[in-house]
Amino acid sequence: MTTYVITVPGTFVHGMSDGARSDIERRLRPQDPKNTDLGENEELSLLTVEEDGRFAARVEVEAADRSSAEHEAVRLVSGALRDSGLAEDDAMLGAAVVTGIDTGIDREL
Repeated sequence: MTTYVITVPGTFVHGMSDGARSDIERRLRPQDPKNTDLGENEELSLLTVEEDGRFAARVEVEAADRSSAEHEAVRLVSGALRDSGLAEDDAMLGAAVVTGIDTGIDREL
């Protein structure tokens, strides 16, 4: 298994409250990419929200391959949105993208 950092972009169609944002972040916290070397080095944020409603959720996923990792990331993010009270039409998701891969191999010279 490989650890992937996946970015899932989207748009909050009707905006969102600070409470909803905090709830989404709380639900995604176990998949925070800051737990990986890439997330720590790049200072990746779990959830970035722009004023116009566009957002990017970045999650850490263990998977056998890229496709499985992207699928799992979308499942996690859509679940966090739904469990925070947002309907599918309230937060439209874009295509997931691999932001980084952490193989766990140290390459010291």
